[in-house]
Amino acid sequence: MALQRLVHICSPLDPNSPYCNLLQCSHFQSTSIGAIKNGDLVGSVTGYAIPERSDTLFVWQVAVHPSARGHGLARTMLRNLLKRMTPQGIRYIETSITPGNEASLRLFKGFATEQQADMVRSVMFEQALHFEGAHETEYLFRIGPFAAASGSLTQD
Repeated sequence: MALQRLVHICSPLDPNSPYCNLLQCSHFQSTSIGAIKNGDLVGSVTGYAIPERSDTLFVWQVAVHPSARGHGLARTMLRNLLKRMTPQGIRYIETSITPGNEASLRLFKGFATEQQADMVRSVMFEQALHFEGAHETEYLFRIGPFAAASGSLTQD
């Protein structure tokens, strides 16, 4: 339930069911990471390797507790997750971001720059077609290939 509580206070993230969060933490524990401070979950990156493209990690959600923001925690978690995943052949990260989620846009653009990786944007799910107008368009951001594939992650 710690992940459920964290996501709940991290607007504009979409809330997931407790069951979905438990699946993320169990089935996808090797492709996710958390940050604990004083026994509390203060940060999380959940994701999974895309079955049809085993070199690509899809980042589902990045959540950082308001008390832990502004210290680079999200980028550190991404960096550590990528470092853990490169021996398994991960060379790209993909994520979807709505235009209104400026924090995620800054995070992933900064991460791509830090890692000296290309970032390409395309439409993933359209507001009218896929969400019947009830949700902003989700844009797919593909970042990579990472120099980390050869063993050297960039760190600021």
